[in-house]
Amino acid sequence: MLVLLSFLAPAAAQTPPATATPSAQTAPQAKPAAKKATAKPKAPAKPTEQTTAGPCGVGVIAATQDPFVVEKIGLTVFGNEYAEVPVSWGLDDLVFARVRAAAGATPLRRIAYAKGAFDAYYHPKPSLFRNEREELSNLIRQIAGNAGCERYVVVTRGEGMLPGTNQPLRGLGILNRGAGIISYSFLYAYIGVTVFDGQTFEIKKGPGVTLEGVMKHMADSFVQDERLRKIDNSLFPVTAADSAGNTTLRDNMRDFLTERLDKILPPYFAQ
Repeated sequence: MLVLLSFLAPAAAQTPPATATPSAQTAPQAKPAAKKATAKPKAPAKPTEQTTAGPCGVGVIAATQDPFVVEKIGLTVFGNEYAEVPVSWGLDDLVFARVRAAAGATPLRRIAYAKGAFDAYYHPKPSLFRNEREELSNLIRQIAGNAGCERYVVVTRGEGMLPGTNQPLRGLGILNRGAGIISYSFLYAYIGVTVFDGQTFEIKKGPGVTLEGVMKHMADSFVQDERLRKIDNSLFPVTAADSAGNTTLRDNMRDFLTERLDKILPPYFAQ
C-alpha cells in the first residue's frame, strides 16, 4: 500500500503544470484573431469613382492636355517658329467645367485616362491611309473600359488654317505674324467635340452637321474667324518658354477658351 501511494504522489504533483501549459498557449492566439476581425471593414474604404457614381449618362473625356503652342509666322518661311510649351493652366479642368455647365441636369462623369494615351493620336506616324475617326473611336473604347456610359463627349485639340494662307493652326496657342511694327498677334483656339455611342463607340452626328448649321458657320466666318482673338503684341512672349509663367497670357487664354466652349457645347445637349 505504501508503495502504491509513493507512485501516485509524484503523478498528482505533475498534473497542474500539464493543464496550465495549454491555457498559456491559447491566450496569445486570441490577439491576432482580433486584429483580422477589425481589418476586414477597411477593405472598401477607397472605392473607385466609377463604382460609387451610379449609372452613367454621359462620360466626359477632356483631352486638350494643356500644351500651349507659341508660333511665329515671318515674312518668309525662314522666319517661322513653332513650339509646344507644357503649361499648368488647368485647361482640361476648364473644359470639364464648361461641359458640366452646358449639360445642365444631365448626369456627367469625368473619365480619366493614362498619361500619354493621346500621344499617338496627336503625333501619328506618317501614313497615306490614316483613318483618324477610326483611330479616335478605338482609343475612346480603350479609355472608357467598363465605365458603361450611354454616350461619351470627347473634347480634343482641333486643326484649321490661318485665313488667307495654307498655314495650319492646331489646338490652343498664340500666333504672331509679320515683323517689326508690321505685325499682329492672335490667340487661337481650335478644339473639336466628338460624341460617341456608349455601346458601339460609333461617332454620332454633331449638331452642326445640318444645312442650317453649315450656313451659319459660313456666315460667321465672313464676319470674323471666331477661333481667333486679336491681342496686343506685348502679350507675345520673348521666348516660347516664357509663356508658361505669364499669368496675363494664361488668363486671356482661359477666358477665350471659355468663350469658345460656351458657344460650341450647348447644342450637343439640346438634341
